[in-house]
Amino acid sequence: MFKQLTEAQLDPILSLSIAYREDERENKMDLGIGVYRNSQGETPIMQAVQQAQQRVLETQTTKGYVGLAGNEVFNQSMMDLLLADTSAYTRAAAIQTPGASGALRMLADLMCIAQPDTTVWISNPSYVNHKPVMEAAGLKVRYYPYFNPTTKQVDSQAMLAELAKAGPKDVVLLHGCCHNPTGADISFSDWQAITELANKNGFMPFVDIAYLGFGDGLEQDAAGLKYMADNTEEMIIATSCSKNFGLYRERTGAAIMISDSLKEAQKAKGRIMNLARSTYTMPPDHGAALVATILSDPALTQAWKQELNEMLGRLLSLRAGLTKAVRAQGSDEFDFIEQHKGMFSVTGLSPEQVGRLRDEFAIYAVGDGRINVAGMQEQQLDYLANALVTVSR
Repeated sequence: MFKQLTEAQLDPILSLSIAYREDERENKMDLGIGVYRNSQGETPIMQAVQQAQQRVLETQTTKGYVGLAGNEVFNQSMMDLLLADTSAYTRAAAIQTPGASGALRMLADLMCIAQPDTTVWISNPSYVNHKPVMEAAGLKVRYYPYFNPTTKQVDSQAMLAELAKAGPKDVVLLHGCCHNPTGADISFSDWQAITELANKNGFMPFVDIAYLGFGDGLEQDAAGLKYMADNTEEMIIATSCSKNFGLYRERTGAAIMISDSLKEAQKAKGRIMNLARSTYTMPPDHGAALVATILSDPALTQAWKQELNEMLGRLLSLRAGLTKAVRAQGSDEFDFIEQHKGMFSVTGLSPEQVGRLRDEFAIYAVGDGRINVAGMQEQQLDYLANALVTVSR
């Protein structure tokens, strides 16, 4: 059987990590894979997570199954985090999933059984996994214009003009904050305009929010999502704790379904639980138990928020520092990096220029020119600035 298979296509981001590890140059930089690293180049375990982990270790009495829906305290905590103080809060249901990617797939499968001829509209460009996950579930995918490669900002006019064509059989996928890969976020007025279009034309919004707290802070990053949830009858959300809790390997995510009544949302949750049974069955418990422990304890919640704000402050400092270092090289070509949000920025470099970064400077970036700002160290900014200016001339 296996002889009939063709070779698998290498993942463009994960294969970068392999090449980086094999590179023996001392000045090498990994700006490819999307993980947060501190000034020592490590992805740390947050103090709040360590304290929660100790508490779980001391109090957990079983490793029995948690059930198809996962940890319900975690599920409620995710709804508290994203939907508190909205009308959607009382008409929403959540299920724990193996990361946000698991949520994407479960929600895609749900859409496919509810409306098989659904077309999912995704931004151009978008997270590399959006298109394959939607298509693997049997859904059609269509792109809408998003990023202006000249200004390096959102082209709101073109985006809204295209989304005005979406209708009742369409789902519009939006990045809740910290757009991946570009770093350019839609404005609050864009959220309002898309909400108005959804109500007028009948399409359902689908928000993927994987970087809550990494843009402008927890409240600000959720403002657009909350407005949309408050003002639409139906909406779905995929969310992750990989970044803002540092739980990358624990695969801790959730899918949230909002409808016009709690009864309808619970019905959707029941169908997703059926879908989960035929795939992974039950999600991993450890990460969800840690998040539930943190968000159920006011002191741990406050400690987590403080750590998250410190990480955000460092991201903002890295963006400002790199922009300043580039200007010191006599160029303002990369000023937009300071305006972007979250972990990533699309630099506008061509694949050839990205190749020069790797070959000449041992700097590893994704072929589309995306760099992971959260992968930088302060002491490397001058070196990176010189490399960017050199390859862009």
